[in-house]
Amino acid sequence: MNEASHRDTLDGESLVDGLRNGDGNAFEKFVRLFAPRAMGVARRVLRNEADAADAVQDAFISAMSSIHEFRADCQLATWFHRVATNAALMKLRSKLRRDVRSIDELTPAFYADGHRVGPKPAWAQAPDLILEQSERCQMVQEKISQLPEDSRNVVLLRDIQQESTASTARQLGVSESVVKTRLHRARQALRSMIEEELVGA
Repeated sequence: MNEASHRDTLDGESLVDGLRNGDGNAFEKFVRLFAPRAMGVARRVLRNEADAADAVQDAFISAMSSIHEFRADCQLATWFHRVATNAALMKLRSKLRRDVRSIDELTPAFYADGHRVGPKPAWAQAPDLILEQSERCQMVQEKISQLPEDSRNVVLLRDIQQESTASTARQLGVSESVVKTRLHRARQALRSMIEEELVGA
């Protein structure tokens, strides 16, 4: 079997086995298969080609250092997507150098009658509109980077990458109800952080 044929037959378990054994052909196919999607993820998060390329390189390094931890009951594509997402978010965090904020402190409080505790800030435009424009809004990207990891990941997958609830649940290894709960709380937290920014808090 020639080298090209060998590369083409590396799939599924044999690809993972090759990566674990340091097979250069396996690594070549791994990069060829998964680098394009990883770059797409990194570009959406970082908005900078050079930073995205660095994040993808970090993702492959991280993946190879932890390939022995890969579980057979998980798809390699799903696992690496999480690795690439985390690498992009870590790159964003290092660029912004912001502290992670607590979801609880950012979620609005309400009285028993349903009214919000404290005054509702005046918005130049509706918060939902600002969140809908999140891919084009650097401020929102910065606020997303301040969310705890679980919240960052669900916002990135659902709101930035436009993944379905079911797809997000599979990629994060949680139930769809958990995705919905995390997303709701994360969006509330983002609104609170945007309010702080807009009112100069």
